[in-house]
Amino acid sequence: MTVSYFALYRTPDDPADFEQHYFGTHVPLVEKTPGLVANRVHRVTRQVVGEPAYFLVAELVFESAEAMKSAFRSPEWAASGQDLQSWGGADLVTMFAAEPHPSAGQQS
Repeated sequence: MTVSYFALYRTPDDPADFEQHYFGTHVPLVEKTPGLVANRVHRVTRQVVGEPAYFLVAELVFESAEAMKSAFRSPEWAASGQDLQSWGGADLVTMFAAEPHPSAGQQS
């Protein structure tokens, strides 16, 4: 069963500068992470309720919890984390791991 690691980025002060670094430097580093099956980045186009306002949602998909744990110990993952810290992205992000709920997609 696949598992996902989500990064929810709050709206930065300078969205253009954020995107330039995020897509120009950070994403290429993340995509070198061993065991990564997919990197799905979504721009939030409308937030209906809730705080804070989100700008981007990244979903990093791994084929299993074990693959994700192994990836998190890799030098490639460490490099992406160092990059995130270096440009202040860590101040804007909430991160968590999740797996599909066993009842998801089932009809009643």
